[in-house]
Amino acid sequence: MTNFPKLGILGAGQLGKMLCQAASPWNLPVYCLDASKDFPAGPYCNELTVGNFKSYEDVLQFGRQMEVLTIEIEHVNTEALLQLQKEGKIIHPNPTALSIIKDKGLQKQFYKDHQIPTSPFQLFDSAAQIKEAIRKGDLALPFVQKARTAGYDGKGVAVIRTMEDVENKLLAAPSVIEALVAIEKEIAVIVARNAKGEIRTFDPVAMEFNPIANLVEFLTCPAGITPQQAKTADELAIQVIQAFDLCGLLAVELFLDRQGNILVNEVAPRPHNSGHHTIDSAITSQYEQHLRAVLNLPLGSTQMLKPSVMVNLLGHPDHQGPVHYEGLEEVLHIEGVKVHIYGKAITKPFRKMGHVTIVADTIAEAKEKARKVQGILKSVS
Repeated sequence: MTNFPKLGILGAGQLGKMLCQAASPWNLPVYCLDASKDFPAGPYCNELTVGNFKSYEDVLQFGRQMEVLTIEIEHVNTEALLQLQKEGKIIHPNPTALSIIKDKGLQKQFYKDHQIPTSPFQLFDSAAQIKEAIRKGDLALPFVQKARTAGYDGKGVAVIRTMEDVENKLLAAPSVIEALVAIEKEIAVIVARNAKGEIRTFDPVAMEFNPIANLVEFLTCPAGITPQQAKTADELAIQVIQAFDLCGLLAVELFLDRQGNILVNEVAPRPHNSGHHTIDSAITSQYEQHLRAVLNLPLGSTQMLKPSVMVNLLGHPDHQGPVHYEGLEEVLHIEGVKVHIYGKAITKPFRKMGHVTIVADTIAEAKEKARKVQGILKSVS
């Protein structure tokens, strides 16, 4: 006998795995849908249904066996979710908001319509249309191009600075063109909301990106911003989750520009890379908080226990094949180092293979240890 409804997750990657691990202390049964039982969440969920979360039929069939349905990735079949919602299933994030968030063009328009500060943007259907706008003088370099759909983990993004970039780097897909913001710092706030309307935010984090892979490489909490900037970031995150009418987690990525303005970049309605550190450094992890929120349970304390730095463990750029972790024993000797390996069998260049959180008394100490970890721990074949 359980106190919990039957919970299904669309996706069984590392985020699904960590959701299942967060469910385990409560003996909360979790079911996943994904392409293979070998995926990271496979050994941790009660049952993994093999199927495609982009397939209407697969999502419908899986969802009909659940009472509550959530996601670990945005690119799922929202038409099936809308149908399941009509049939009385509880779906978080709500499929209407998910449809907007999945399309970066609709997402940017949503911010504009709701007076949420974001960088200036234009929408284009093709590379030819973009080139024509540049030729006419309607679009100026430099700019950032983002594919409207299916982009994540640095894919589907191009920074266009020169006419040579226009010829060689422009994406062919329908896209959003954004003004290149003079960024002082990239920050993120994870906010949670349940159906009762209770809202909690985690402390803002600062993100540093790998310049080649465009993936978060280094994440620090606290973020090194002023109390007023932290308050503004919190208020924006709350404004966005309320505007979307979402339950569960929402990771809100923000730009702090050189004039001190804070702008919403984009959001993800699920656990997020920018919240991994909470497993080891907060009273409630982002994963437990997501479960609390989607099940309409009281939200947990987001108090940070210690300063922390999170480092993504990316596949070595020169290696592809069955994975081996070089330097694992050596980094485990370092006090405050917490290693999380996702369980992917094959390493590929810049693939997310795990993460390491370093907790310490100060950010300076955590950063020093994080740099050591980066130099020692390698995902190789």
